[in-house]
Amino acid sequence: MKKYLLIAILAVASVCAYAQPRAIGVRLGYGAEVSYEHQLGQNMLSVEVGVPAFSSIEAAITYDWIDPFGATVPWNEKGEWHWYMGVGGAFQTTWTNPGAGFIGAAGRFGIEYDFWFPLQLSLDFRPTLGVAFPYGGGGAAFGYDVYAGGLGLGIRYKF
Repeated sequence: MKKYLLIAILAVASVCAYAQPRAIGVRLGYGAEVSYEHQLGQNMLSVEVGVPAFSSIEAAITYDWIDPFGATVPWNEKGEWHWYMGVGGAFQTTWTNPGAGFIGAAGRFGIEYDFWFPLQLSLDFRPTLGVAFPYGGGGAAFGYDVYAGGLGLGIRYKF
């Protein structure tokens, strides 16, 4: 498990090494996650490390397209509304049974509001689909996980 945590920390650090618009905060849902977003041109890279149901550790990274297909949210008062969708990967393991876990592809679909001051709120859905490694070392099985990433409310500081 220490190896997975080190890999997640190195991934976040390498993303932080590049400059320009980014945001850091939390994503709350079925547990809690530390959330980091880095803008890449018109799109963004999202990295989250968290504790789903406070019983395991997970990490997810997705590349998200902002306002894909040129469709924008029409009501922009002082701040800006954006919707986004993306793909990436995720893994999850427990600290009570390090052999058990999940690794697979992650998707994302959501909407965010960027205030005129440095605050961002978002609501998104991040399901994962991949291979589960059950408790007790009973082999691998194809599965999906909509709860660990599931529905989340993000609160981030933009800098």
